[in-house]
Amino acid sequence: MVIALHQKGLFTWNEWANALSGQLKRPGALDDASDYYQCWLLALESLITLKNIAGKDDIDKLTAAWQRAAHATPHGQPIKLENDPDRH
Repeated sequence: MVIALHQKGLFTWNEWANALSGQLKRPGALDDASDYYQCWLLALESLITLKNIAGKDDIDKLTAAWQRAAHATPHGQPIKLENDPDRH
C-alpha cells in the first residue's frame, strides 16, 4: 500500500522515511523492533491523516469493516470487504 500510494504521488520517499523513523523512535517503541510492522502501520496511518488522504475516523471504520469481514469469511477463503456483515 505504501508503494502504491507513493507511486500515485501522494507522498515522497523522504516523507515516508520520516514518518516511519518517527514511529520507530517514539516513546514506547520496543528496543528489539519486534513492533516494526506496527510502527509501519502507524506511520502509514499518520501520513495518510497528515496529508488529508483520509481521516482517522475513516481509517478506523475501514479497519473495523475488514476485521468483521475476516471473521465472517470461511477458513481458507479470500477475505473480501463484501463479507462484512454490517456492509450497507
